[in-house]
Amino acid sequence: MRLSDDVLLDVMARFQAEMVKGLGRDTNPTATVKMLPSFVRSLPDGSEKGDFLAVDLGGSQFRAHQVKVFDDGKQSSQLESKFYPTPKEPDSVLSFLMQLFDYVADCLLDFMETKNLKHKKLPLGFTFSFPCKQNKLEEGVLLAWTKHFKVRGVQDTDVVSSLRKALQKHKDIDVNVLALVNDTVGTMMTCGYDDQRCEVGLIIGTGTNACYMEEMRHIDLVEGDEGRMCINTEWGAPLEQESG
Repeated sequence: MRLSDDVLLDVMARFQAEMVKGLGRDTNPTATVKMLPSFVRSLPDGSEKGDFLAVDLGGSQFRAHQVKVFDDGKQSSQLESKFYPTPKEPDSVLSFLMQLFDYVADCLLDFMETKNLKHKKLPLGFTFSFPCKQNKLEEGVLLAWTKHFKVRGVQDTDVVSSLRKALQKHKDIDVNVLALVNDTVGTMMTCGYDDQRCEVGLIIGTGTNACYMEEMRHIDLVEGDEGRMCINTEWGAPLEQESG
């Protein structure tokens, strides 16, 4: 399919109007593009260093990562990953979140045993590829399942709290969940580590979505006008809902 320039300009104008609505406190409820604040305020600046863990839960795969960032003046890093099957939906709606995050915690334990990391206290970043309303970096309330997850009745749950509860069942590991990010935000931050000109994260996979750095003065959803914040557009979710 080939679209004319006039059609593309019309799509752009309509999309931009929905983005502006999504950023407004009063207009957000009726916006089709929800423009969720991520509470990520800046890109990496090259001063980062240390050992980190990350778990990445998406619509088609689940991964655990160990990330080493070196303080060698070259902004170098090392990534080791392990893939796990995506958890399937259980029959019981009420037990879904418990089973999901128990599975994530079990996989992380397996990964830490494989990498001989159980004796270390490490910070953890949690990439969660489903729309969440965040009031701070380490908190996110699930708004809706997308992609192939269609379980109802488990929204309005803080996914970070659920993950922490699951991790606490494993007394032999010590992990501190420091940040929750959408997969688009994680993509932008990873690319931004290598090139600070990167200010957009784009995912085209099981679903599609994008994030970008926005001026705080344009964001009515959070307090403050100074600086910038990364916005998770969630542009793919309404398209999927309409097609279903």
